[in-house]
Amino acid sequence: MIKNEKIKASEVHLTGLNGEDLGIMPTAEALQMARKLKVDLVCNSLFSSPPPCQLIAAGAARQNKQQAAKSDRPAKIKEIRLTAHIEDHDYDTKKNQALRILQSGNAVMLVVKIQGSKESAKAKAIIEDLLRDLKEAGKPQTGIQISGKQSMVQVDPV
Repeated sequence: MIKNEKIKASEVHLTGLNGEDLGIMPTAEALQMARKLKVDLVCNSLFSSPPPCQLIAAGAARQNKQQAAKSDRPAKIKEIRLTAHIEDHDYDTKKNQALRILQSGNAVMLVVKIQGSKESAKAKAIIEDLLRDLKEAGKPQTGIQISGKQSMVQVDPV
């Protein structure tokens, strides 16, 4: 991303503040228009001739670039561990924690630790309850996986 006086092309294809096409014009004229409107002249690609440039509010170009970088990064998977003998208050705390993580755009791995063979049904029930409570914020990527010592499921944000 090249801004203002750093654009060395002799002419640019200019797009206005509201996305309207202003056509091809000399770079000096485009810079003068940008200064008059108190905005930045931003060029995203120098590989075409004339390069496409855009009038963007001052500081908005950097914010757009940061937003694009943020959306390009892969979602993280955060793990929340529970036990099969969880109390109501602790369940609510873990549910709220998972909700916050999902709303921030990250995935959650819900893991319920199993200590005896009788706890696997209870662990599955806890995960099903959590999935029901979190269905507005996320959807399960896979079914509930039950291995010897734990039950787990990954929930992706909606």
